[in-house]
Amino acid sequence: MLRDDGKDVSYRWPYYSGVSNLICMSESDYANDVLVSAEWVESHLDEFQKDDPAYRLLEVNNPTVTADSEYTPYEEGHIPGATFFDWDADLSDNTTRDILDKESFESLNAEAGITADSTVVIYGGGHVPNWFALFAYWEYKYFGHEDVRVLDGGKPYWVENDYPLTTEVTEFTPQEYTARGPFEGIRAYKDDVDQAIESGIPLVDVRSPEEFRGEILAPEGLDETAQRAGRIPGASNVPTASVLDDDGTFKSAQELRELYADHDVTDDQAVIAYCRVGERSAIAWFALHELLGFDDVKNYDGSWTEWGNLIRAPIQTGSAD
Repeated sequence: MLRDDGKDVSYRWPYYSGVSNLICMSESDYANDVLVSAEWVESHLDEFQKDDPAYRLLEVNNPTVTADSEYTPYEEGHIPGATFFDWDADLSDNTTRDILDKESFESLNAEAGITADSTVVIYGGGHVPNWFALFAYWEYKYFGHEDVRVLDGGKPYWVENDYPLTTEVTEFTPQEYTARGPFEGIRAYKDDVDQAIESGIPLVDVRSPEEFRGEILAPEGLDETAQRAGRIPGASNVPTASVLDDDGTFKSAQELRELYADHDVTDDQAVIAYCRVGERSAIAWFALHELLGFDDVKNYDGSWTEWGNLIRAPIQTGSAD
């Protein structure tokens, strides 16, 4: 498909037609319509910039760890109407080293002019597209926000395909926000991982092969790490970028099913995904739970930073058998 300026903006599916709320069939065969194309976002820029809270656009990143990635900082250019959330400063509690509690999550959204009925579209950059944006998506689902979507390909796709950027910051009238959650069914804790090891529930480690084998603690430049390197016993290594095409958009449902089936991860069993602090594994959770429709998928957001610091917690190193 060509835009008026001749730019090729082909995309997989349009999601829905906006104010008419007419649902369209997905060409990608995903289980849920949770991805929106860059063209769809561009066609709804007016709605995203209105004070009416029906539509809200969020750019979510952690600038302190994306300096060496292909990422345009928010202040140097963002999608018109987008509000910036820093994954670390806004969506996390650095005192408890946890995600926000319910009250803080409600306050964050209320101040940003978001209501529980808003259609929220999230995008971002990072070492892979939407790295922190998909953690934000998972956090929104944890607290029960019903209509939240992700820009397929994230900010890198938007920038590389010459979609509009602005340095203007849109201010919105504060709203009231009441979260329905938390919904613990999509979150794993240490006890869940203990039970998974004992019962043979698949564990998907999305970190790099070097982290998985215990050769490094974390990607260079990331300072929240563990005392020990390695992996949780029995885990399979499916690195984050494996679920994405070269342009940063998600692979088709069939390709994703085949990818996970190669690691004995199928939809007839529970699955736990983990990484370093839960941000990369939120991408695997999204692919498995939201795109493929697996019923029982949890994101272990404590991940290796918790497990690798525990005394007497079992670990494995080296190549998997």
